[in-house]
Amino acid sequence: MTGPESEGLPVRRAVCPGSFDPITNGHLDIIARATKLYDVVHVAVMINQSKQGLFTVDERMDLIRRVTSEYGNVSVESHHGLLVDFCKERDIPAIVKGLRAVSDFDYELQMAQMNNGLSGVETLFVPTNPTYSFLSSSLVKEVAAWGGDVSHLLPPAVHEALTSRLAERREGK
Repeated sequence: MTGPESEGLPVRRAVCPGSFDPITNGHLDIIARATKLYDVVHVAVMINQSKQGLFTVDERMDLIRRVTSEYGNVSVESHHGLLVDFCKERDIPAIVKGLRAVSDFDYELQMAQMNNGLSGVETLFVPTNPTYSFLSSSLVKEVAAWGGDVSHLLPPAVHEALTSRLAERREGK
């Protein structure tokens, strides 16, 4: 084994949380950038029972594993509950969040302050690549459902899964 643990150094851990229904190139950009800053990046698929996703949690986790496999330091898990509990259970001191616009900042700042107050977990805000500043999973699903081309907004495996899922829905499966 090589790396910080084998050398007696602490392992720098962070989490990138989200619903990832589905994961977009914008999400992937933030995860990829986090992999350069941390030894282990946990991608937490947060479960919200009140939302019905297009993909199951297991399907989302599988897609994320497939599109992040090249990084080698990404761990994909699901979590139901508070993100700070996920962090406590895994000794993760930092949350990495992408910010698309100023409107994201207001909400995310409140969340960051709450998370820090609850557990001392810090939040690192990463400005989104301008190419993806408008991108959201909800918008991608809506455009794709109406037949719009979203192939440039998703990793190929995710685009294929989205196209198949929407076709199944149209056929009533």
